Amino acid sequence: MTLLSHQLELLSPARDADIGIAAVHHGADAVYIGGPGFGARAAADNSLADIERLCKEAHRFNSRIFITLNTILRDDELAPARQLAWDLYHAGADALIVQDMGLLELDLPPIELHASTQTDIRTPEKARFMQDVGFSQIVLARELTLEQIQAIHQVMDPNRAQLEFFVHGALCVAYSGQCYISHAHTGRSANRGDCSQACRLPYQVTDSQGRFVAHDKHVLSMKDNNQSENMAALVAAGIRSFKIEGRYKDMAYVKNITGHYRRLLDELIESGSETSHNPYARASSGRTQLYFTPDPNQNFNREFTDYFVQGRQEDIGAFDTPKNPGQAIGWVTAVNAAEGWVELETASPDTELHNGDGLCYYDLQKELVGLPINRAESRQVNRWRVFPKDPIAGLKDLRKGVEVNRNRDMNWVRLLEKKSSDRLLGVWVHLAEVACTSTQLTLQLTLTDEDGHTGQANWNLPPERARDAIKNEQSLREHLGKLGHTEFEPIDIQLALSQAWFLPASQLNPLRRQALAALTQARQSAYVRPARAVPLSPPAVYPEDSLSYLANVFNQKAHAFYEKHGVKVIAAAYEAHEETGEVSLMITKHCVRFSLSLCPKQAKGVTGVQGTVKAEPLTLINGKEKLTLRFDCKPCEMHVVGKMKKSVLQAAQEQPLTFYRTRPEAQAVH
Repeated sequence: MTLLSHQLELLSPARDADIGIAAVHHGADAVYIGGPGFGARAAADNSLADIERLCKEAHRFNSRIFITLNTILRDDELAPARQLAWDLYHAGADALIVQDMGLLELDLPPIELHASTQTDIRTPEKARFMQDVGFSQIVLARELTLEQIQAIHQVMDPNRAQLEFFVHGALCVAYSGQCYISHAHTGRSANRGDCSQACRLPYQVTDSQGRFVAHDKHVLSMKDNNQSENMAALVAAGIRSFKIEGRYKDMAYVKNITGHYRRLLDELIESGSETSHNPYARASSGRTQLYFTPDPNQNFNREFTDYFVQGRQEDIGAFDTPKNPGQAIGWVTAVNAAEGWVELETASPDTELHNGDGLCYYDLQKELVGLPINRAESRQVNRWRVFPKDPIAGLKDLRKGVEVNRNRDMNWVRLLEKKSSDRLLGVWVHLAEVACTSTQLTLQLTLTDEDGHTGQANWNLPPERARDAIKNEQSLREHLGKLGHTEFEPIDIQLALSQAWFLPASQLNPLRRQALAALTQARQSAYVRPARAVPLSPPAVYPEDSLSYLANVFNQKAHAFYEKHGVKVIAAAYEAHEETGEVSLMITKHCVRFSLSLCPKQAKGVTGVQGTVKAEPLTLINGKEKLTLRFDCKPCEMHVVGKMKKSVLQAAQEQPLTFYRTRPEAQAVH
């Protein structure tokens, strides 16, 4: 089923099929996962058998499975990618998430296509173009404001494509698809699923005169995305699919964050009253019952930001550390290195420490120091003695008065290791008397689920009246309502019987099982996968007539795609190694000058400062690596400038990546 304009979709990540199944059971309307290759996460591939297993489970609830086929491809990879697309289609996948436009020129299966965030969609013109060439779901850039999202929504046709937006998880500091630092420095391409994460490194920041502006700060490292407070506003702006980042994350993260946003979306959907119509609906079937209270603070995070959704914010960076600082719980009151313990006073009497908890604190240089504990002993209210895993002598600056955070709660970890949810489909149960003679009573049990599918089973037995009509009816309803360890739960039970017939429970059970089997089969048969959207004819015209390396055109089919759509000049992707000089290796909405209070716009109108602060370049230094920061103040963007290392170019010559400026002589891929 294609996502409709009145439906709100919760889209969860999965590193593997088991995590994907857990996401579905915790409320995901859709799951995105990597297949056997080309999935933009080098260590998150999954077999076709696991994809098929995940699809079968998800489709029971009308949840959809999206496969990430979103790396840029060499010419020699097009045929394998095409074959993989067909294999994924036969495995039951519902959609492919795509970055490389060359795929659209191949003979793909009739599967829905989604435009990856790597396609860098920031404008109404680009979004409309993606819709017009056949994408049914458009993943917008994370940096957009509500106003910009609304402007894009206004030009879209809700009957042809829906908007998708990241609402939680790690943030790439660059516009997605516009970061080449990893490839320039290591040969590992972020656009091919192998990012070295240079943005999480510490840097020295110097000005144009070589003076230090910041020392060992992670100035390109962002806090984690959290749009919990903006969900209603995002819906109003036009977002219909709410995406959680995290295809490398573990089971506990996916359970917790999926459960958190499931509750938020359900509250939005159910917010209408008898006097006000709420037009929104869930994008899949069933009701999710959680056996824990979701809490995003319990998972790894670099603290949270809502980024640019509400406009430019001052505090979006995790500059001190890219690690998980956790939540403050108290202070050190005593340290005994000889006996190997630390005493803590907790801020709340409700705080309990557990063996195996992860604690941490900041040293005097604002570096995060881990303090994992083997054993925790309660001394009195608000007082704990903990025995760290590591020798206390090696714990830098640990002393009385230091504030302590907890970034791993073993009680929480154990809670989510257990069964933590159920997903159930509502069923109306109807037992009717079809016919009755002196020798045979014929009954029909009909189960009708919340989507309108039915399963029936008939029962012939000798007619026999019950001795106690009231007790008999109570027993009958009780047994009919026992739907066992299935995904179904009774909404209502109706009896259409002429008399209080005695119906043996031993025979009711197989009748119920037959009806459930028929209902399950009916649901499976009724599931229809979304079809690929038909591109406009004649082909839509691309918003620009020339493309630089930033368009990530890495194969002849992608070149042909843009040529067909009116582009006159098409440069090769950065990975083709035709840009050997200094170029923008990253383009980002994040501004180091702004974050360090050195922005000319910030200084505007400030007495004694106005005119003295200029957007001059800054330099980032990490060891032998140097990058230049240049500032484009009109669109309020920062460019991280550098060039490709000689070692990367030399390695590429040894293992060349072929990019054709003209069509090769070899037989073209169809």
